[in-house]
Amino acid sequence: MSAWAAAEGSRGMLVKKILVTGGAGFLGSHLCEKLLNQGHAVLCLDNFFTGREENIAHLRANPAFTLIRHDVTQPLTGVAVDEIYNLACPASPPRYQHDPIHTMKTSVLGALNLLEMAKAQGAKIFQASTSEVYGDPSVHPQPESYWGNVNPIGIRSCYDEGKRAAETLFFDYQRQHGVRIKVARIFNTYGPRMDPNDGRVVSNFIVQALRGQDLTIYGDGSQTRSFCYVDDLIEGFIRLMDSDDGVTGPINLGNPGEFSMLELAQKVQALTGARSRLAFKPLPQDDPRQRRPDITQAEQKLGWRPAVPLEAGLRHTIEYLRRHA
Repeated sequence: MSAWAAAEGSRGMLVKKILVTGGAGFLGSHLCEKLLNQGHAVLCLDNFFTGREENIAHLRANPAFTLIRHDVTQPLTGVAVDEIYNLACPASPPRYQHDPIHTMKTSVLGALNLLEMAKAQGAKIFQASTSEVYGDPSVHPQPESYWGNVNPIGIRSCYDEGKRAAETLFFDYQRQHGVRIKVARIFNTYGPRMDPNDGRVVSNFIVQALRGQDLTIYGDGSQTRSFCYVDDLIEGFIRLMDSDDGVTGPINLGNPGEFSMLELAQKVQALTGARSRLAFKPLPQDDPRQRRPDITQAEQKLGWRPAVPLEAGLRHTIEYLRRHA
C-alpha cells in the first residue's frame, strides 16, 4: 500500500485517514473524490462485483489515494484508520438478487468485520443503509421512526433484511462497546457513474431512450420514487459523519420530491428527444408502491436538504450515459 503509506508519511498535511468500502462503486467513487478534495487520505476498498475501475481511474494518480481489492466478508488487517464509510453492497435488485446469499453475507459479515475494526481502533464508522428497510411502506412519507413493512422471505429480502440486520449490529456495538456510529438510510440516488446496465430505473430509462428502445415500465407506472442527485447525497454523508457523536441516526437522506414512473419516463423522453414508446410489464414481487423520505431530521440535525432539481440532475446523467452507455 505504497500510496497509503506515503499519505501517512505526510500526515501533517492531511486531516484524516479514511476507509471507504465499496469505494469503486457509483456512490463510493464520488465519496472518495470528495474526501480527497478535502485533503484526506483515502483507502478505497472494493471486490469489484459491481464496482468499476473506470469510476476511480482519475483518482489513481493522487498520492493520498490507495486502492485495495478485498471482500468485506473477510476481516481487513494491517490498516489504521480514523473513519470508516461502509458502502459495500450491491444496491440494484438485479445485482443483489444474482447471488442473494453473498448479498446477505456482505451486509451482515461486512458490518461485523468493520465494526470490530472500528472498536479496536477507536474509529468512527458510517453505515450506508437504505430506504428498503421500510419495505412496501404503509406510512407515507417515511420517517425514521417507522419500522417498515418488509417481506422477510421474498426475492428482495437478502438486501432489505441484510441492511436491517446491519443497522441492528451498529446500534448494538454502540450500546455494548461504545463504538461511534452513523447510520444513513439512502433513498433512490442517480447521477454520473451509474452503471448503464445495473437495472435501476433512471439508468434504464436513459439508456433505453438513447438507444431508441421502448422504455420499460413495471406495473401501471403510478408507483412513485424520490430521486436524489449524487452530489447532494454525498454532501449529506459527510455532514452526518462530521456531526456530533450524539447524532447517530438512522437519518433519511433523499430528495422529498416525489415522481411517478410515468412522470420520470416522460421527463427522460423530453430531455433526450427520444421517440421511444412505453412498454408495460408486470410489477416485480415486493416492489414498493410508494417511496418518499421525511427528511426533517436531516434538515434539523445536519442542516441538509438536496439542492439539485430532478431535471438538472437528469441532464448531467444523460450527458454521462450518452458517452458511456
